Amino acid sequence: MDRKIRLIVAKPGLDGHDRGAKVISRGLRDAGFEVIYTGLHQTPEDIVQSVIQEDPDALLLSILSGAHPVLLPEIMKQLKANEIDDILVLGGGIIPEEDFPALKEVGVEAVFGPGTKIQEIADFIRANLKR
Repeated sequence: MDRKIRLIVAKPGLDGHDRGAKVISRGLRDAGFEVIYTGLHQTPEDIVQSVIQEDPDALLLSILSGAHPVLLPEIMKQLKANEIDDILVLGGGIIPEEDFPALKEVGVEAVFGPGTKIQEIADFIRANLKR
């Protein structure tokens, strides 16, 4: 790839804790990615509009509120409705392992929980880009 891999890190819903998202954003930037952090309290519509405007290679969704069973499928639905199927979508935060299969079923490629090393996420992104 002759350009930096472009990522959006987004915090869907009313979750007001973004320290993890900021750590991931900075760590991935330091690992050579171009990172756009959209900030707190993003609606699925806001996130999809950011994807349309910024044309990232991957979308990382950080959620701690427990609303992942509703918000992440809605984001995937809206991406599909906008014919966006060529980006890698990852989840992160506090998501119970038993919820991983349902998220993968709607198109979330992987979920990374607390304690995941930045290098592991970076390696996964590089190995699984859809473009």
